[in-house]
Amino acid sequence: MTTTGLPAEAFLNRWSAVSNDLSAMMSMRYEGGDPGKPFVDATVMSRPFTTEDLPVLARAAVQTYGDLHPRYVRLWSAEPPGRFEGTTPDRRFLAMPVRSLCAGFGQSVPAELILTLAETLRHYEDASAAYDDLDHEHPPHREQAKIADYEDLAESLTAGTLFDVTVEGDWAGYVSVKTKGETLGMPAYVVQELILATKFRGRGYGAHLTTLLAQAVPDEGRILVGTIHAENRGARQAAERAGRVDIGGWIQLPL
Repeated sequence: MTTTGLPAEAFLNRWSAVSNDLSAMMSMRYEGGDPGKPFVDATVMSRPFTTEDLPVLARAAVQTYGDLHPRYVRLWSAEPPGRFEGTTPDRRFLAMPVRSLCAGFGQSVPAELILTLAETLRHYEDASAAYDDLDHEHPPHREQAKIADYEDLAESLTAGTLFDVTVEGDWAGYVSVKTKGETLGMPAYVVQELILATKFRGRGYGAHLTTLLAQAVPDEGRILVGTIHAENRGARQAAERAGRVDIGGWIQLPL
């Protein structure tokens, strides 16, 4: 909203009208359900926001939810991370039709790397330990990604969308998807979990897991989509190498 040259009264009137409209588009959220991590969500808007909109959005969030002390406003943008000065990155959506991912990315899947339908969740603690190792090696990872809840993976196990990763017969990780009709207006498989045990990382397996997953799910007409934090470079590179593309994501506007 451009305000240059507006008399003070006209600006206040316009701001009041815009603020009321924006407040209706905002809702209070908590990261991971943690009451100590409040934020305002404003990802559903009538048009893409611009740099000039950011202070107006911040004021509307404080006016509406200031007493709950939100830390930031979460906004959706198709622009690349870092496009808007004064904002911080959040998760990005990386997607591609399953059919396009099945062929791989010009490299054969290593023969020792196998994806099989999981029958139990007996390796959940091993997967959790892999996350702990990543958090220890790369402290920012703790805020970028967390293992899926046991109950959520149990639902995927029942639905037949949880897979064990094995390397030469040894358990090496989990891959799972959720099916919830549409995501971002697309018929999608949503990546729920994709983790390799510590000793199997660094071998270039990550991108191949996407290929194997695409070959394992039954509906090639869906889109495989998942969120990866913009600063989680390893996960982003593996997803992009496999053929998934960044279609947009969230950014944070500090309050």
